[in-house]
Amino acid sequence: MLVVKLGGSNGLDFDAALSDIAALVERGERVAVVHGGSREVDRICTELGKPPRYVTSPSGVKSRYTDRETLEIFAMVVAGRVNKLLVERLQAHGVNALGLSGLDGGLVRGRRKGTIIALENGKKRVLRGDYGGTVKEVNTSLLRLLLAEGYTPVVAPLAIGEESEALNVDGDRVAAAVAGALGAEALIILSNVPGLLRDPADEGSLIPHVPKAEARKYLERYAQGRMKKKLLSAIEALEQGVRRIILTDGRTENPISRALEEGQGTVIE
Repeated sequence: MLVVKLGGSNGLDFDAALSDIAALVERGERVAVVHGGSREVDRICTELGKPPRYVTSPSGVKSRYTDRETLEIFAMVVAGRVNKLLVERLQAHGVNALGLSGLDGGLVRGRRKGTIIALENGKKRVLRGDYGGTVKEVNTSLLRLLLAEGYTPVVAPLAIGEESEALNVDGDRVAAAVAGALGAEALIILSNVPGLLRDPADEGSLIPHVPKAEARKYLERYAQGRMKKKLLSAIEALEQGVRRIILTDGRTENPISRALEEGQGTVIE
């Protein structure tokens, strides 16, 4: 059992990643896919006159501020356009992919943040009305049913909240929760960098291996920007029993196979 997270940033070679997923499925591997879509959401928000707004928490984690209007655009783009085009491309590769969001069938249940604290110009600011959320539970039986019937689930990062409201949840953390719920052997997180870097400006400074027991030290010392959430998600997956997480480059050929077989990227175990 394998979980693959496809990032939503610029530069990923989706055709290479999807072709690789198809090859794994053809060999009999059960794969669940979780994806992002931040780049497309930002583009559509801007075109609709609702520019994206990002905030940074006091701990240094960057996230999207999601009011109700932004949430509806997010759902339209991520659960609509991005999800269905990924399903289309996987189907073209011979994979019986089934697209859904965390809302469908109560696949991902979360807790709404509502109020967030952001650092702006060095000062803490309270922002209300946020529809971002944290993942609390995954409907494992639904995923196992789909996988057992030969489908490859493709999951968009939305969740259903405690008051049945839709929530924007982080794709990396959804992937970690799905991997933990399914007891996956590995979680592969694809992005537009080689992995965890000692120097974010130098792609040659890759850290090839992070011991499980020291992962939080690496989080504090090296992870910056979006990589903070990716490494935090890896730690959460480890805590849920996933044996191996690989942060790897999604801009190369056969990125998933190379990560699994050659350890390409940052291996956390």
